[in-house]
Amino acid sequence: MNIFISISEEALDVQQCMNLVRDDAAGGIDIFVGTVREWTNGRQVVQLEFEAYAEMAIAEMRKIAEVAVKEYQLCAMAIQHRVGMLEIGEIPVIIAASAPHRVAAFEACRYAIDTLKEQVPIWKKEIFSDGAVWVAAHP
Repeated sequence: MNIFISISEEALDVQQCMNLVRDDAAGGIDIFVGTVREWTNGRQVVQLEFEAYAEMAIAEMRKIAEVAVKEYQLCAMAIQHRVGMLEIGEIPVIIAASAPHRVAAFEACRYAIDTLKEQVPIWKKEIFSDGAVWVAAHP
């Protein structure tokens, strides 16, 4: 089972993540890239700060990937999340899945990001032009 999980303070690299899931048996690779957006609920975002209970977050992300690999018959899956201060346009999360057929790769990425939002202990501080608030990273 080819699963790659990481939490890092360093910038995430889409090409590197794609390379992790490359497989000769794969007919497609799907990649979800989450980015820091400038506006949330009508408020201008200046930065985001992510924190994680890293040990538990990695374990939960691995469980998500294991289910996805089995359920969608993937060749490989990578889930990477960044912590620390991020600017507008930076990447806090990348999920990549390779599969023999594209539909499975698409569905696996959607499953992984949706489940990550619900289950993984990652929090973010939204820093607005007019204040800040800590929220679940993926409400």
